[in-house]
Order: sequence, then C-alpha cells, then structure tokens
Amino acid sequence: MEPVSKNHDQTRDRILDEAERLFAEQGFDSVSVRQITTAAEVNLAAVNYHFGNKHNLYLEVFRSRWLPRAAKVRTRLAEMVEAGNGTPEEVIKAVATSFFSGFDEAEVIRHRQLMAREMANPGEAFDLVVKEAMHPIMRLVAEKLYGNLNSDIDSEKKLLSIWSIFSQVLYFQMIRLPVIKMTGRKYDEEFKQVLIDHVTAFSLHGLGLDREGK
Repeated sequence: MEPVSKNHDQTRDRILDEAERLFAEQGFDSVSVRQITTAAEVNLAAVNYHFGNKHNLYLEVFRSRWLPRAAKVRTRLAEMVEAGNGTPEEVIKAVATSFFSGFDEAEVIRHRQLMAREMANPGEAFDLVVKEAMHPIMRLVAEKLYGNLNSDIDSEKKLLSIWSIFSQVLYFQMIRLPVIKMTGRKYDEEFKQVLIDHVTAFSLHGLGLDREGK
C-alpha cells in the first residue's frame, strides 16, 4: 500500500507543478487540462481524479504552492523583526529583505506571474490570497510600526503608508530587467542589498521617520 500512496502523491505533485507553470505563463483560460496532463506525463483523467476539475486545480495551486511561499515571507519577516529592537527602520528593512532574498529565481517569477494574472481577472483565488496572505502580513507590519491594531490603526493614511512600503519592493521585482539595463548592475545579492537599503531609506523619509527628515 505504501508505494501506491507514494505514487499517488508524486502524481499529484507533478500535476500541481506543471499546472502552476502553465497557469503562470499562459493564464487560467488559455490552459487546457490536456496540456497540464501532457506536461505532467499523467493520464488525462488524473486531474479529475485528484482535484475534481480544472478550477479546483487552479485553487489548489494557490493553496499548496502560492500561499506557502507567502507564508515563508511572513515567517521570515516575523523572525527578523523579533530578533531586532522593533524600530521602524528594522521593520521596513525586514520587509524588503524578506521579499528580495531567499527564493529561487524561477519560483519568484512563477509567484509573480500567477498573482499578476489573478489581479487582472480576480476571482476566488484572489479572495484567498487577500485573506490568507495579504491581511496577515499587513497586520504584522502595522502592529510593529504603529502598535496594537485598533480603529485608529486602520486609518487610510496609515494603511496607504504600509502599502507604499510593499509597493516599492514588489515593483522593483517586477521591473528588475529595466533597472538592470539602466544601472548596468547584475541582479545579485550585492545589488539586492542596495535595493533593500534604498527602500528602507526612502520609506523612512516618506513616513517622516528618518533622522534627516526630523
């Protein structure tokens, strides 16, 4: 029975891996079940057997691939913040570091492509991401920057300030090729540190928390 269970898991994982790649590259509507099963080298009926239908498979890609990566970012961010003194500079630097470092390049691309396509045509997966990924990480950063959450912490100005920090990190990841071309730099660990320092300094100034801005 054990080999059957192992094969069962391996088949399911292959389908998820190829489905994630194809959905990221082409989008949900442009990918057929046959394309997925052919790429995964499994029987055409395997998607229905393991997931029920293509829609359920798409949601499972987010549940078992996208959300765990987002959870790693949140965990790493929490660990870095807890290891420091919790100053605004440390919190912002932890946000930038947790997003810029620690992931395989192909993983980052799939992660970003999936979310971009989902945001262009939001559905059930987007709601899942907001609830399971965005809310927890935003709440964590809000608590560290402004204290315990209450009605005041949810003010528009504070929320937009937090989103501005994340937006810089996400945007620098999206436009890395133009940035590389225009700076002449390689997108290596040294340059990532330059970006981390830049986002931190820029955000502190925007929040009015930098020493020079006071």
